[in-house]
Amino acid sequence: MKVDVTKFGFGAAGIGNLYTEVSDADAEAALQAAWDAGVRYFDTAPHYGLGLSERRLGKFLAGLPRDEYVVSTKVGRILKPCDGTGLDLDNGFAVPRKYRRVWDFSADGIRRSVESSLERLGLDRVDILLLHDPDEHWEQASQEGFPALDELRAQGAVGAIGVGMNQWEMPARFVRETSIDVVMLAGRYTLLEQTAAEQFLPLCQERGVSVLAAGVFNSGMLARTTVPDDAKYNYSQAPRELVVRAQRIAAVCERHGATLPQAAVQFVLRHPSVASVVLGVKSAEQAARNADLFDKPVPDELWDDLRAEGLLG
Repeated sequence: MKVDVTKFGFGAAGIGNLYTEVSDADAEAALQAAWDAGVRYFDTAPHYGLGLSERRLGKFLAGLPRDEYVVSTKVGRILKPCDGTGLDLDNGFAVPRKYRRVWDFSADGIRRSVESSLERLGLDRVDILLLHDPDEHWEQASQEGFPALDELRAQGAVGAIGVGMNQWEMPARFVRETSIDVVMLAGRYTLLEQTAAEQFLPLCQERGVSVLAAGVFNSGMLARTTVPDDAKYNYSQAPRELVVRAQRIAAVCERHGATLPQAAVQFVLRHPSVASVVLGVKSAEQAARNADLFDKPVPDELWDDLRAEGLLG
């Protein structure tokens, strides 16, 4: 099943206070700017800000025509009230630690998670439901989690079902062994890294599984026109050789009158398996800037030169 989503997908972790606080007004402005730019696909999860992302997204979508947008959320982490103090920054979110996350890919856990998400979103269904980061939970996610998603799909409670991960090997197992519709793949098919290109993307194309590409800037390394020496990769300090590689790619982009983030988005969109590129957004300015990246194609000669210099497979 091919999912019907806009090429620019709104990644809503940022409005869940990823790393830094975002005001309600700024979150709403970011969503409005993306909507005004034509974005109709929004991705969220309970994990993002301990439910804050879902609540803010739901508030924005309230009153908008339900058939005009697509929402994906995720299951696998149950939010349980706790007496924690301070902020949830150990998990990356600047929100009060009022809940704790409990891994749960059981059928009952998934049903409870979906019910809570729908309440926060103010919706009666979600369009795409993803198993979220089941890296250490293959057995439960595949034997209990997938059948629960399959049942929800059959009931019409959700539209498409799938998995969202930072690796391609386990998603490939899901594609081969189950009837998922979609994979959200973060960071493994980018202008800098194409580890998913040889096996995984052709498999998705063969099976009719849509790919939602996330993390296409590789932790921000490709998000600016120039690459700093202290750039991050996979949320940590990038190895020197990767920094140099990204800097060389940026130089080729500049020669062709393109920017590095522009090329990063356009490269991923070129693959026929990719239905949407999901970019994190925290502000109206960022939403408008990201939308612009989708509207500016780059010359084919750019890809030729990158291959000629051994910078692209």
